[in-house]
Amino acid sequence: MDLGVCQLRHFSISFLSALLGTDSPAVTVDSSASGASVVAIDNKIEQAMDLVKSHLMYAVREEVEVLKEQIKELIEKNSQLEQENNLLKTLASPEQMAQFQAQLQAGSPPSSSSCSQPPGSTPAPAQPIPQSTGPSA
Repeated sequence: MDLGVCQLRHFSISFLSALLGTDSPAVTVDSSASGASVVAIDNKIEQAMDLVKSHLMYAVREEVEVLKEQIKELIEKNSQLEQENNLLKTLASPEQMAQFQAQLQAGSPPSSSSCSQPPGSTPAPAQPIPQSTGPSA
């Protein structure tokens, strides 16, 4: 075994054994007691890795389900907006469409007054709304 790999393995075993609360194994592998200790720690490491893997897989599956639901909702919303857009395009007069295109090219947002007019009508001049100052009976 390469020296770097062996050192990494011993570091991993020491780190995980400290994490799992077991005694650190002996670095020498010539005694049968330390060999059994290494095997026991390897088993604990494998169990810990399996546990981490199962938790990660569960979290990923949950996230995938949430994202699938969000995608479904976004597809439905997109479809609804496309239908609304097509309806508005058919109801808009050629003048309104030309004005809208000009506003898009200029980079300014379309005004709400030009979008709310029925087809074939011209926008009415703005009229002040009377406000009452006293209580109404």
